[in-house]
Amino acid sequence: MCGIFGIVTEKEQPLGPILIEAARRLTYRGYDSVGAATISGSRIDLRKDVGKVDEVAARYNFAEMTGSRGITQLRWATFGAPSQVNAQPHLDSDGDMVGAHNGNVVNNVELRRQFMAEGMTVRSHNDGESCVHAVERYVDRGFDFIEAIRRAYQDLQGDYAYVIGRINDDKLYAIKKGSGLVVGIGEGFTCVSSDLPSILPLTRKILRIQDGEIITLWANRVELRSVVDGRLIEREPELVTETMEAVQKGGYAHFMLKEIHEQPQVAREVLHMLAGSTEVKRVLDAIRNARQVYFIGCGTSYHACLAGSVYFAQLAGRAVIPVLAPQFIPQYLPAVNKQDVGIFVSQSGETKDVLNALQAAEAQGMTCLGLANVIGSTLTKATACWLPLCCGYEISVPATKTFTNQVVTFLYLAYRLAGRDTRPLEDIPALMETTLNTAAPQIEAIVPAINPWNDLYCLGYGATYPMALEGALKLKEITYAHCEGMLSTEFKHGPLSAVTENYPVLFVTGPEDVPLIVSGINEVTCRGGRAIAIGQEDSRLRANASEVITLPEASPEISSLLSVLPLQLLAYHMSVGRGYDPDFPRNLSKTLTVD
Repeated sequence: MCGIFGIVTEKEQPLGPILIEAARRLTYRGYDSVGAATISGSRIDLRKDVGKVDEVAARYNFAEMTGSRGITQLRWATFGAPSQVNAQPHLDSDGDMVGAHNGNVVNNVELRRQFMAEGMTVRSHNDGESCVHAVERYVDRGFDFIEAIRRAYQDLQGDYAYVIGRINDDKLYAIKKGSGLVVGIGEGFTCVSSDLPSILPLTRKILRIQDGEIITLWANRVELRSVVDGRLIEREPELVTETMEAVQKGGYAHFMLKEIHEQPQVAREVLHMLAGSTEVKRVLDAIRNARQVYFIGCGTSYHACLAGSVYFAQLAGRAVIPVLAPQFIPQYLPAVNKQDVGIFVSQSGETKDVLNALQAAEAQGMTCLGLANVIGSTLTKATACWLPLCCGYEISVPATKTFTNQVVTFLYLAYRLAGRDTRPLEDIPALMETTLNTAAPQIEAIVPAINPWNDLYCLGYGATYPMALEGALKLKEITYAHCEGMLSTEFKHGPLSAVTENYPVLFVTGPEDVPLIVSGINEVTCRGGRAIAIGQEDSRLRANASEVITLPEASPEISSLLSVLPLQLLAYHMSVGRGYDPDFPRNLSKTLTVD
């Protein structure tokens, strides 16, 4: 999740120290490279590379950079590997325009081809450069800068925000479409950024920018226009009073809660990316031609693999074997060969157990594909083809948005493999938002009754079984209570003996599985237990369960994905209720690089 910052000042001055500090304050968003550009009269000074802010700033002496306008950017790789040429900001063909973006331009590959065919100088594979060339295209055709940005808006597909400037101009320009953007107004300067932390040390007078708005920044004023028709937009600035820590967390008490609520947006971004990706066809062709397909991961990623295997079977009629990475070698490796395909799944791309399985599979000749959130990680470099998760940095140790985007990716691939229209999947972000809004008060209401228990079960069936496993894992991770995830029909084969008066059992159900789940619910309630159902509104659940956490109406496969959101919220609120920090649970690490 990239971070951008731009500033316009009344006169030329040392901007390097300001840009370095702004970049430092955006590092919590996660990044793999950093760059800065200053504009001084007819000269652009651009410096960038892979690495941390202080390291790159020292190597290229950012501190000496001067000008009246400056841009800095932290890049989280999506299009193009982490490299100096792919680092941002980017120049236009003639080097008289410079810009940087945050987000994903999903038709980047197509646009690059167009720009090269039109004779433009395309230096990178990065979609941030496509934003600059998209504006350059219309400036070269004689349009003024605002009109060029308006027309470029029609060419750039996806969710993004960018800031751009040119020589011999006293302004910077920015536009928002999906990705965050705020403007700061100070004494003798204005600035724009993807997030508040880079602005607040300079000024607390800000404008919150909406989608489809173009911003022109002079040193002493800003102007907002609609990208639709170019009309002026009037908006009064506001005074921000939050602390820096609160701002970094987006006003949420913890990063985990913030990341839970970011899931609709990152789901939207990964769906846009998948729709425009040329790699999707390669993945699907490999799966179609495979003798056997394996989905391989650990922990949360394994649960996503399990969900993916259910979707592939139910939607595309394709059997897939989901495997815990450490078990792949002893259980399946002797039987695999070059006719088989494995998709290796890891949030970080550095999970040692997954990399061990990958190395062993490659030695057997298996076609190895990847699914990871960190571009440039070992997993993405070692696989023949990989798909990014587009989640940005996930600070909280418990995975939330990376899990749901793994599941969304598998669901998208299953739809495509089945030849289905993927447009219904575009409803997922809105359905996620509805689920979070409606489930939150319901979850908070039941936490006081459940939180005293240090032992409970979370049960699911079919496509909700992986969600039950994931919900149980989240509860174990951050509440330190023991919660066992299990297939609902297995509960009566022994664990039912644990049920006592008010003993909590969570039942996660899809709309087609309610009769089966009701049977399990009654096995618990008739023994005095507390059965909490998570599913779509259903009179049978209301009549039999102790409580029902309702989900919005959706197809069975989408409903299963939505069901994990209340479980994430439950784990979060129980953890906080116990006085624990859900972001950094004891004994755990975000990236497991040991056997």
